[in-house]
Amino acid sequence: MSGRPEPLFPLFSGLETLPGVGQKTARNFAQLGVETPRDLLFSLPYAVVDRRRRDTIKGAELPSTLTVEVTVGAHRPSSGRGGAYRVHVEDAQTDFQLVFFHARGDFLRKQLPEGARRVVSGKLELFDGMAQMVHPDHILPPEEAAVIPEFEPVYHLTQGVTQKTMYKAVQGALARVPDLEEWIDAEQLQRQGWPDWADAMRMAHAPAGLDDVMASTPPRERLAYDELMAHQLTLALARQKERKARGIASRGTGRLQGKVLKSLPYRPTSAQSRAFEEIAADMAAPQRMNRLLQGDVGAGKTLVAFIALLVAVEAGGQGVMMAPTEILARQHLEALAPLAQEAGVALEILTGRDKGGERKAKLAALAAGEIQVLVGTHAVFQPDVAFHDLRLAIIDEQHRFGVRQRMELAEKGVAADVLVMTATPIPRSLALAQYGDMDVSVLDEKPPGRKPIKTAVVSTDRMDEVIGHLRRAIADGRQCYWVCPLVEESELVDLTAADERFKRLRAVLGDDVVGLVHGQMPPGEKDAAMAAFQSGTTKVLVATTVIEVGVNVPNATIMVIERAETFGLAQLHQLRGRVGRGSAQSTCLLMYRPPLSEGGRKRLEVLRETEDGFVISETDLNMRGAGDVIGTAQSGLPRFQIADLERQAGLMAVAQSDARTLLARDPDLSSARGRAARVLLWLMRQDRAIRLISVG
Repeated sequence: MSGRPEPLFPLFSGLETLPGVGQKTARNFAQLGVETPRDLLFSLPYAVVDRRRRDTIKGAELPSTLTVEVTVGAHRPSSGRGGAYRVHVEDAQTDFQLVFFHARGDFLRKQLPEGARRVVSGKLELFDGMAQMVHPDHILPPEEAAVIPEFEPVYHLTQGVTQKTMYKAVQGALARVPDLEEWIDAEQLQRQGWPDWADAMRMAHAPAGLDDVMASTPPRERLAYDELMAHQLTLALARQKERKARGIASRGTGRLQGKVLKSLPYRPTSAQSRAFEEIAADMAAPQRMNRLLQGDVGAGKTLVAFIALLVAVEAGGQGVMMAPTEILARQHLEALAPLAQEAGVALEILTGRDKGGERKAKLAALAAGEIQVLVGTHAVFQPDVAFHDLRLAIIDEQHRFGVRQRMELAEKGVAADVLVMTATPIPRSLALAQYGDMDVSVLDEKPPGRKPIKTAVVSTDRMDEVIGHLRRAIADGRQCYWVCPLVEESELVDLTAADERFKRLRAVLGDDVVGLVHGQMPPGEKDAAMAAFQSGTTKVLVATTVIEVGVNVPNATIMVIERAETFGLAQLHQLRGRVGRGSAQSTCLLMYRPPLSEGGRKRLEVLRETEDGFVISETDLNMRGAGDVIGTAQSGLPRFQIADLERQAGLMAVAQSDARTLLARDPDLSSARGRAARVLLWLMRQDRAIRLISVG
């Protein structure tokens, strides 16, 4: 299907074609992101004004918006400049005043001739015991008053666009709503009691009371579902295209895996075993694997990743594991080395540091297949890096890598399987929105032998006590992270905060005991400071949040987070996960500056009560909203106009399975419902999906 379907033409014409919209108004609308009648339709009202006609204002609770027929009485022009111009009016039982500021008397006398009947509608308030309506919204002769809606929808506005303009333009757009073929599964439509698309649109713009602007009403729920469905169809089409791409079937023999699993001091958790199976099955299949491994801090992702790499090696190929930074790559190397030794597998690291002859030698060994498992940073993407037979690429901390890099990597291997790992537990609805094209394995159990971390919430007034606690821990041979708050305004302020803390702790604990890491340091210095802490030379590491992902120092048992109330829940959970990695009891101190807001207190309490990252991320989502949880800027999270990811998580899951089922039955969307779904994609501006269909 090459171009936009004809029934949608009227919805994608210019706004100037709508009643009451000239070029200037159209420019104002553009500030709201509204450029076509279609955009207006998707800007639903958020409230409703009851303008039902009453015969008198008597007995009404003021202030409120009222509509009533009156007889016009005497005019009292304003005394002096900028004063109020008042018009006395009477309804069936009582009288009140209409008030105008900066009024032109001749205009008002024409509009409100004494003795005439008029219907007025507006906000009525008591002022010095007198009921008055300032600048009524409507003043019309009774025979014309039918144009005042009984319930008037209230829209989000922008400068230069009034409610009246908006209402009129939306009515114009509604007049063009075409009847479209149904793209939602018939059974589901019936089960939910949803109207068809055109009716849902009309109903959503004609609320008959406050209940009708709630997200849970059938018309709104249906329109939200359309949005989620279009998004999931796009992801499912991308997934289908990925799957069509030739993959390699890599079947493990289990020989090397067995060696490693036998050498472990504990048995894998059932979540780990389930993940092993899902990954092995994907790798053995002819299609390309595109799987997300989601595991909470300390859930044992490393082991799962290594077992997957072994499947690639057993099948006669190579595997690569990538981390966003050099430090993390080295850590992966340290974590994997003992396992690789047990399995008897050749493991090597490649980072930007490798230069000259050493780099050449590594590249040659890689191309010859002598290196079986490679660990690296994005340096692995460089053009001169060639594998002998790459079967599996593992990417750690996906949100630091874009989708584009995921593709580039896949292109390195003829059709390497891809496994993405993240330690950020993402609530299910967001995971579906962001990773809907991937299959997901979740590690939601902790391996045995991990002691829970004690979490305490402490006021900054008790700073000296905290430092005393540190001194004792250091004397016992323990190490400690001290995380300084991130000051939003500027990185320089961050620096001074970290510097001040660094100086103060050095003064108390001794110069050679305290190290410092922050975002402004040259990479070499940062690595050196981290290395000194990892080796135990320094006992306290003062840091801004650069340490949140993946750093592993088993001897560090205390985590102090200053101004914890300024951090997001997920971030605090990640930071806390940096301790509790050894066998000793660990503590996390969340320091706050009083007074704490209600929300701040609630967030810190959630952390004190649970170590389950999924519970924490769901709470975070409910408290802060979707954008903040993953940081919308880098998350690639879609922006929905009607659907609400926090409250409609369930709908997202239904949309995903529905989209996948539809494509499984009708891969090129040529059935009646498939063609309707194509129209939905055009309606929702899913250009990516449309390109995939036309290419596919």
